[in-house]
Amino acid sequence: METIQMGVQGMTCMGCVASVTKALRNQSGVTDVRVSLEQASAEITFDPASTNLAALRAAVEGAGFEAA
Repeated sequence: METIQMGVQGMTCMGCVASVTKALRNQSGVTDVRVSLEQASAEITFDPASTNLAALRAAVEGAGFEAA
């Protein structure tokens, strides 16, 4: 397992946090997600054999937010 911090721009409310969390949790290999509105970031624990950083960024962007 690997844990990363990813910046997430564009979140303005707890609904945004829920959208980002859901998008990341739906990715294969993701085991834990913690999204912070205040810090504009997500802490993601995942299996690098099942997914990668590019796929996680694509999931955030697919939910309508900017992954940094």
